[in-house]
Formats: sequence, C-alpha cells, structure tokens
Amino acid sequence: MELGVYGLSAKAVVGPGETARLAKLAEDLGYGSWWVGEHIVVPNPRTPETPMDPTDAILDPLVHLTYVAAVTERIELGTGIVILPQRNPLLLAKQAASLDVLSGGRLLLGVGAGYLEPELAAMGVPMSERGTRTDDYLDAMTALWTQPGPVRYEGPHVAFADLDAYPRPAQAG
Repeated sequence: MELGVYGLSAKAVVGPGETARLAKLAEDLGYGSWWVGEHIVVPNPRTPETPMDPTDAILDPLVHLTYVAAVTERIELGTGIVILPQRNPLLLAKQAASLDVLSGGRLLLGVGAGYLEPELAAMGVPMSERGTRTDDYLDAMTALWTQPGPVRYEGPHVAFADLDAYPRPAQAG
C-alpha cells in the first residue's frame, strides 16, 4: 500500500515556509504522493452541496503543486481534481506539461467534470455541458501532447489546426 497526503492547499492553508516543511517531511516519511483539489469559487451563502464555507481559502492546484515540486525530489504531485470544463484546455495542457517537465515527470493529473452549478455558471459553463466539455477537453489536450505536429483537433467545444505545444509532458502518453 502507498500512502499520500491530501488537502494541505485548502481550508487551513499554510504559508510557504510551512508548506515547504510539510512537503519535505511527507517525502522523508515515505509518503508517495501529495494531492490537492480545486474550487475556483464557491457559493456565498453556502449551499448544502458546497464542501467549503465561502471564506475558506483554497490555492490554485497547479500553482501549489509547482511550489511543492520545487522543494521536493521524489513525491508524486496529484490533482484530485482539476475541474476540467472550467479551464481552457490548451492553457491547461501547457501548464500541466510544464509542471510535469519541471518536476521530473511527477505530475498525476486527475480531472473531473464538476458538480457545483454556481461555480460552473460563474466560469461560463452550463451544467448540461460539463460532461461533453470534459471529454472534448481531454481529447484536445491528448492531441496536443501526443500527435506529431502540426496538430489538428476538432470537437464540439474546441477546435484548432496547425498548432503545436512544447514541451510535451515528461511522462510518455
């Protein structure tokens, strides 16, 4: 069994010094992974399905993991999860590939479709499109990461032609 650490980017957010200390400690103790979640915004006032109070802090997962990558050497860095339909897939593909390269191939990119309608609506995503956007964005990102250039992709929510994006992730596939 491999153990990981989750949640140190939310609610009781710690500063840079404490984050570095805890990340190094987790790695020294043999934890295999460091996981973070995502909510860009949450409803205020809180609704029953909301996991957090409106004033709970939560750091951006890729920014947080980049910091953790810089102060560790071995621990894997996981998003559990990035809410994919809220993100631009080309930008996320670049950010994820960059983090994977800079961390030496340690990124575990977990994605989800989201479930908080107020959050999705605030990001311009109709609740009814979250599933198709998630599938489409995954396909577009995979095309950028794996196809020889120039890359072409056409889906229901994103389309592009004659593009390329380097670096590719350090992890093949």
